[in-house]
Amino acid sequence: MAFYKCLVVRELGKGEFVRSIEEKQIEDLPAGEVLVRVHYSSLNYKDALSASGNRGVTRRYPHTPGIDAAGVVVESAVPAFQPGDQVIVSGYDLGMNHPGGFAEYVRVPAAWVVRLPEGLSLQQSMMLGTAGFTAGRCVEMLVRQGCVPGGGEILVTGATGGVGSISVAILARLGFAVTALTGKKEQEFLLGLGAHTVLARGDFVRSRKKMLLPEKWAGVVDTIGGEYLEMAIKETCYDGVVTSCGNAASGDLALTVYPFILRGVRLIGIDSSRCSLAVRERIWQLLATEYKVSQLDDLVSMITLEQLDDAIRSMLAGSLRGRMLVRMI
Repeated sequence: MAFYKCLVVRELGKGEFVRSIEEKQIEDLPAGEVLVRVHYSSLNYKDALSASGNRGVTRRYPHTPGIDAAGVVVESAVPAFQPGDQVIVSGYDLGMNHPGGFAEYVRVPAAWVVRLPEGLSLQQSMMLGTAGFTAGRCVEMLVRQGCVPGGGEILVTGATGGVGSISVAILARLGFAVTALTGKKEQEFLLGLGAHTVLARGDFVRSRKKMLLPEKWAGVVDTIGGEYLEMAIKETCYDGVVTSCGNAASGDLALTVYPFILRGVRLIGIDSSRCSLAVRERIWQLLATEYKVSQLDDLVSMITLEQLDDAIRSMLAGSLRGRMLVRMI
């Protein structure tokens, strides 16, 4: 029998969870048409929640998190994929309730698998991962809704996180003037990604009783939610667009309808787990071409499976910057 290594989260009881590296049998992986030898994964906030016992992400334990995986097909029961094909697996239930990418092998439904686009390596695809995919969806939505370079400032909240930092880099590549909002002292890092201006989070929230604030933003990529999304919407210009993809600050949103009915602001939710295969293929193609950023090495720190536990703790504490690439080979 063939064995593989993976990170396993187990519940000890009374809400106490522990993480450890274990060996399991490939034969014990759940059913699926495609078996992939994972070369790289990445650490996302949802992974950190799953690895901490968050029942809103993962219902049953023991469990292997990892909502991202990139590697090589080993076995396939469908003609669309053959052994040796390089592929990306992300979204759907991977790493949530289906054993995920923090493992040397994953077996998944073929509908979850995207062929690696030309222009990206397996390593680069996981430097981006779900965070990069989400950033790509946010940027594409701003563009589709009419945001154009020179048409006004674009605000990115949580700008030093995975989604935020990649959004800054993509928007700057496309020629947008980007204002990066962060709670960390990372001005040089964000300016290096192409931000035009860096705002401190502590100076951003104000006048919460006012229904509208002076117009500032043609578009917004919000990654943290709560009062920061509230302020961003109140400051969005007439006919502006706000994309919302995260709730690290809060899932609550205290607003009136006035930004929407007086300024025509559009608030658009961005989901990366359930979107169609056609959307996945389109966004990954953009990330390999028009949206391909040159600063990936500056955005990413590489870790091993054995170093994941410490990285998860740091992510939950809010002390990570950029992306964490997990090397599985």
